[in-house]
Amino acid sequence: MSGLKRRGPRRPPATTEGTLPPEGSAAALGRGHALPLRQWPITLVLAVVLTGLLITWAGDFRLGLLTVGAAPLLGALLRLGLPDVGMLAVRSRFTDVALMFLFGSVIVVFTLVAQPDPWLRVPLLENIGRLIGHPVH
Repeated sequence: MSGLKRRGPRRPPATTEGTLPPEGSAAALGRGHALPLRQWPITLVLAVVLTGLLITWAGDFRLGLLTVGAAPLLGALLRLGLPDVGMLAVRSRFTDVALMFLFGSVIVVFTLVAQPDPWLRVPLLENIGRLIGHPVH
């Protein structure tokens, strides 16, 4: 029986092995710079979001939300084109770019079709209020 291995539940290793950080997750600048500068791609994207929210708060909701929607599109372009984007890299390059492009596009399209006086007319969405139970005047 000395040649047989003990059968029973296997214990997981104490440390995770084989998990690598996402490609492109290295800081965009070296350690000699301040953290916001090292992480300039995500800092830039968040600054665009903040600018869009300030524009919305100031009273121009459409322009503000277009700016907010442009932020993930900018993030997708940065993630696609730069080798190191720091904390902007979360998963694989494909997944990050696809999700940021999808979210940014949805925000932009919803902003363009927003009532009143939409900038983009989509016949299916013209009477969306009636479909969800609200009268459209």
